[in-house]
Amino acid sequence: MFSRCVSSPFHTSRIPSSLTSTAARHCRSSGLNSRVDGRRYISAYGYIQAKALVYSKYGEPKDVLKLHKHSVSAPNGTQVNLRLIAAPLNPADVNQIQGVYPSKPLFETTLGTPEPSAIGGNEGAFEVIGTGSEVKDLTKGDWVIMKRTGQGTWRTHAQMDESQLIKIEDQTGLSPLQVSTVSVNPVTAYRMIKDFCDWDWMRAGEEWLIQNGANSGVGRAAIQLGREWGIKTINVVRERNTPEETEALKQELKDLGANVVVTESELLSGEFKNIVKEVTKQGKEPIRLALNCVGGKNATALAKVLAPGSHMVTYGAMSKQPVALPSGLLIFKNLVFDGFWVSRWGDKNPQLKENTIKDILQLTRAGKFKDIPVEEAKWSWDTEGYELATAAQGTLSGYRGGKGLLTFVD
Repeated sequence: MFSRCVSSPFHTSRIPSSLTSTAARHCRSSGLNSRVDGRRYISAYGYIQAKALVYSKYGEPKDVLKLHKHSVSAPNGTQVNLRLIAAPLNPADVNQIQGVYPSKPLFETTLGTPEPSAIGGNEGAFEVIGTGSEVKDLTKGDWVIMKRTGQGTWRTHAQMDESQLIKIEDQTGLSPLQVSTVSVNPVTAYRMIKDFCDWDWMRAGEEWLIQNGANSGVGRAAIQLGREWGIKTINVVRERNTPEETEALKQELKDLGANVVVTESELLSGEFKNIVKEVTKQGKEPIRLALNCVGGKNATALAKVLAPGSHMVTYGAMSKQPVALPSGLLIFKNLVFDGFWVSRWGDKNPQLKENTIKDILQLTRAGKFKDIPVEEAKWSWDTEGYELATAAQGTLSGYRGGKGLLTFVD
């Protein structure tokens, strides 16, 4: 069962009982121990109440996620206190909770949990609400994102060292959604397009990339980056429940800048080769790069239309089927097959990651990078743990109207 809120303003495993009682008496006498707008307690000693979605064992989010209440002390030295603005619910986050993701979290008791636990989430936007005396580059009101994965973003408040954070230098024209979702999907698309193909920039508008999962966050980012950089795109999506819904999705991606949008059935049909020949002017405009997050026959079909010497980059496996490659693609077309994991890349290249994020946000400010559709889950102080766990569980379910997004409203 999920833990519920309790009436005590402090988590006593973090604060000595003498301090707790002293603080309580002081707050009562000064009027500071009343709920702020009916939501949470703030002590005269700088402690604030916080909640985090934690898990102490692997499993389905609905079964293992619990809402844990704890206290956050006033920041010291280079510490920074943060308040959650928004945090996405990514499939990789759920895979991590299930225990099937390569990156394993740290299970600790630093938040005073009964058992060693990890905090869910790897991506999110936070607001600085307090800084230690030695903090140099951050001030109250700044927006920040996590520098590395595994720092735990599904929490209302956090305390971290300044070195663990990336400051959003200019908030102008940016929304919480845009900032909270910038470091995974858009960065994945950006680096795959930039790093795995030696584009002939003198032929802008005459070279192509092809991708499956085109309706995903990465897919939408790739479409818009391709449009901006003069790279045409062929985009594969799954059929929706009705032909009308499928056509609406196709048009939505074309409005983002997609040149061609086909369904998986069209991709796997004998007609697809003719479609490719027609749009690429009988191959005079080569398809230089394939982005694969599906696998199976879908990925094989992408590879078959690549120009000789081209690359396929695999960054996901939605079908849970292996990538099957005919030997001829390797022998006669000399194709190169790569993998990309943005978490590992970002941890190895922190400065390049930061530069990439800045570039993407600049495109966003300029109106050249549109928002992804989201299904928002508002997180207030009174939201129950099972509601948040259910939202996380839904991340991997069927067709969705958009990416899950936790928005904290305190």
